[in-house]
Amino acid sequence: MHAKHDSEPSRDNTGPKRAKRPIIPRQPMPEQDPRRRRFNFEEVPRGYSEETARLEASRCLQCKKAGCITGCPVNINIPAFIDLIAKGHFAEAADKLKEQNALPAVCGRVCPQENQCEAGCILGKKDDPVAIGRLERFAADYARNHGHEPPVCAATSTGKRVAVVGAGPAGITVAGDLIRWGHEVVMFEALHLAGGVLMYGIPQFRLPKEIVQYEINTLKKNGVEIRTDMAIGMTQTVDQLLESGFDAVFVGTGAGLPMFLNIPGENAIGVFSANEFLTRINLMKAYDFPKYGTAPIRPKRAVTVGGGNVAMDSARTALRLGGESVIVYRRSQEEMPARAEEVHHAQEEGVEFHLLTAPKRILTDARNRVTGLECLRMELGEPDASGRRRPVAVEGSEFVVAADTIIVAVGNQPNPLVPRTSSGIKVGRRGTIVADPETMATSKPGVFAGGDIVSGAATVISAMGQGKQAARAMHRYLTGEEPPCV
Repeated sequence: MHAKHDSEPSRDNTGPKRAKRPIIPRQPMPEQDPRRRRFNFEEVPRGYSEETARLEASRCLQCKKAGCITGCPVNINIPAFIDLIAKGHFAEAADKLKEQNALPAVCGRVCPQENQCEAGCILGKKDDPVAIGRLERFAADYARNHGHEPPVCAATSTGKRVAVVGAGPAGITVAGDLIRWGHEVVMFEALHLAGGVLMYGIPQFRLPKEIVQYEINTLKKNGVEIRTDMAIGMTQTVDQLLESGFDAVFVGTGAGLPMFLNIPGENAIGVFSANEFLTRINLMKAYDFPKYGTAPIRPKRAVTVGGGNVAMDSARTALRLGGESVIVYRRSQEEMPARAEEVHHAQEEGVEFHLLTAPKRILTDARNRVTGLECLRMELGEPDASGRRRPVAVEGSEFVVAADTIIVAVGNQPNPLVPRTSSGIKVGRRGTIVADPETMATSKPGVFAGGDIVSGAATVISAMGQGKQAARAMHRYLTGEEPPCV
């Protein structure tokens, strides 16, 4: 008698039972060798092949009550798009994603699926969850690479005109929905290319610029007008937009105001906020060397202070510019808010980690140029308001980390330009615009807001979720009706 395999049906006195599902492990994604990638800005993960994507998709249990959907801020029908991949209908899977997500190729790369959709995966309770983000990336990339564009929801013109201030994730989502519901949409972007944080705040090796611009071009093809080099609050105000013929305004200007350490020496030459550092590198296309030999910052030894995704992005970027790279973080690795994958990639590439270490002062030479960072050793005490154990300084433990560049990645605050120059927009204690959590309507009639300007610095997908809420509410505000398609 041959041995029974997991995939064979079992029988007993009660009759036949359902066959057990074959045990398929979560499929790894090929990656560029860390010994090579630390010297280039090419994308690190290489993506699934068609065969691997179908195999990974076959792991999905197709739950009737799908916890993955509940965990998704834009409510993608995840089992449906994964089932299409499993059946080999890759373009249709991309269409299913696009019904709810304007930027699946982006979200598949940068969203923290482990804390959102994958956290709700039933399979993940006893095994590794389905690689939802990797499958999302696969479907979106397949459609783009094969010239497939999703069907447009045709709607007659409403005659209404909407201004979208800020061309980041929230603004892109609002513009994409409103244009297909029949409204005229004009986007205003302060910099010379649309995309916001996707273009200027995330490195090329994590999110290639051509992917972002592909989505921007899709908006243009659908009729969205994009006006760049227009900083609303300086060139025009929200009040002036409403006075000039716009029927509604969406504000999605993000969290571009950096926070600093407030320690001695912070005004030295060679100290940058992570926001400035990454924006300079992306704006000057330093990632495309030697075609563009324009890196404005060339650190020999950079120290990045912080433990989030932006800190990982900054430290890994500094490494690729040719210098040594160090991360200083006041808690342990377990408390790091960065995605585990990003921490792992940084370690693989050779970024040096000083954990349980806090900056005390920045050291300089006679010309006020950075020479190092004096630090203190820390111990973890009782949990603080964040739920993480509070770091406590070890007395007399000072030591110096040599550096010529300090990158401060300890968070950002909302961009204050629009609320400061617009009458009637209520602002919260931390500088965020106050908006209704259901409709994203502000205190000013006809003005809606979403993304980091409302929530504070958060994720791309959460900004998109607020953008979808705002778009639906704006359509109701403009027409008195529900959107023709969602």
